[in-house]
Amino acid sequence: MNKQTQTVLNYHNRTKHQLERYAKGPESLDWEDQPDQFRHFSGCDIVTLPKPGAELEPLFTDLDNPQSIVPMPLDMGSAGLLLELAFGLSAWKQFGPSRWALRCNPSSGNLHPTEAYLLSTGYDFIKSGVYHYVSHDHSLEQRCRFPDNFPDSGILISLSSVHWREAWKYGKRAFRYCQHDIGHALGALRYAAATLGWSVKLLAEWSDEDIAKLLGLDREDFKQQEHESPDIICRINTHADSKPLDTKALIEAAQSGAWFGKADSLRAYHMYKWPIIDEVSTAASKPQTEEPERQAVRQQAIESSCTKTATEIIRQRRSAQQFDGKMSPLPQTDFYRILAAILPTTAAFELWRWPPKIHLFIFVHRVEGLAPGIYALPRHNDALEKLQAATLADFDWQKVSEEIPLYHLLSGDCKQIAKTLSCHQPIASDSAFSLAMVAEFGEPIEAAPWLYRHLFWECGLIGQTLYLEAEAAGIRGTGIGCYFDDSVHETLGIKDDKFQSLYHFTVGKPLEDKRIETLSAYGHLNDVV
Repeated sequence: MNKQTQTVLNYHNRTKHQLERYAKGPESLDWEDQPDQFRHFSGCDIVTLPKPGAELEPLFTDLDNPQSIVPMPLDMGSAGLLLELAFGLSAWKQFGPSRWALRCNPSSGNLHPTEAYLLSTGYDFIKSGVYHYVSHDHSLEQRCRFPDNFPDSGILISLSSVHWREAWKYGKRAFRYCQHDIGHALGALRYAAATLGWSVKLLAEWSDEDIAKLLGLDREDFKQQEHESPDIICRINTHADSKPLDTKALIEAAQSGAWFGKADSLRAYHMYKWPIIDEVSTAASKPQTEEPERQAVRQQAIESSCTKTATEIIRQRRSAQQFDGKMSPLPQTDFYRILAAILPTTAAFELWRWPPKIHLFIFVHRVEGLAPGIYALPRHNDALEKLQAATLADFDWQKVSEEIPLYHLLSGDCKQIAKTLSCHQPIASDSAFSLAMVAEFGEPIEAAPWLYRHLFWECGLIGQTLYLEAEAAGIRGTGIGCYFDDSVHETLGIKDDKFQSLYHFTVGKPLEDKRIETLSAYGHLNDVV
């Protein structure tokens, strides 16, 4: 086992929550001194995007067959809509004097460590270069201008993380949550692109070093401890003719281009330091690799009764704060539709370049036609025997559906178990169902330490799909990052690191807090003179 792998596994084990103690975090929080959620670069030209909020015709169910949606032409309006639907504001909430923004891409603790960049390579509507997206203002800050006559290869979207934003609240465990957020943001980008009739190609071969060079993250333009770590770069396929992407030329254009601006301070006081996050970030850094194209056989989606447009579903996505524990059972058809959507053979996962490594163990509480208890959803056939061998012998592994690979394991009221495992949170027991995302863990990490991050990204991509499918079913979901890791493993019978639980999620009927006022996402832009 090499040093990088040891560092990653050490981080994972040291950041597990235990029933008798939580992973190390800050001993106190000054809520008036939170990190600024909106990064700005002073000294950049500002490109104001067209007014946000446009509605598009495609229904949410049309995204099951995205090839049927007529692609929009690429211009300033459609590029702005892509950014808004993926990373923009969805609403403001207000309670008394407190006011906070919600976004289309969710975030642990609403802290939003993910930053988004648009890269233009020659389109007439915007000059070639690197642009930072500011969701608060729905605008672009030009960080870099490429040399003239750069070959037209379309647009790209890249994502990075400010780890310290999450660490301010969550301490050592924050690196995990930043990776969840990248997965959610990737899912949000996929849904936004599909709504426009476009698709997303994840450029999985790229190294973190090259992404940093392209975005200027290796420049001394950031305050100490507030730097951004490179994560993902994607090419947006607008289905218009464009030249092949010359990766080397693109990086050279960034290095020889004119750079502008410096990152403003995020303002919060750095009271606590978490060197373990920098250590695992370095150990899990991705080199350049060769990644095969993955050709999955598309599975027919289970029909949904949702009649809302895709833009409406995307903008209404919320994280439920509490559920109605006395809700009527969730219709079985809706339950199967939600689970079918996260299988790797669906359109939502066409951009994912790797074989699926995440599988679900589901605590069913209130689902029509299903006995309460524990169920499993292996996301590929080869995992079934491995999961059976790694879990309790008492599990019966009886398949309960011909439509999806759902297996009954154990009958019984598991509400208290689900609540306890998810850090005693009632949202895990008052719901229709909650679940643990369990990863094939040990072998991938030993093969390539950077796959640690990808496992969390896959969890986030599943989570974003669950969020939107829950909204389409007329209910609501919530991601749960706080759970007692090894207690989950003990409950399932997992005894080693071949499998590890990396994320929890819960879905049910939300209870709305009437004291909290909901305001429009971009009403504040109308107040600017």
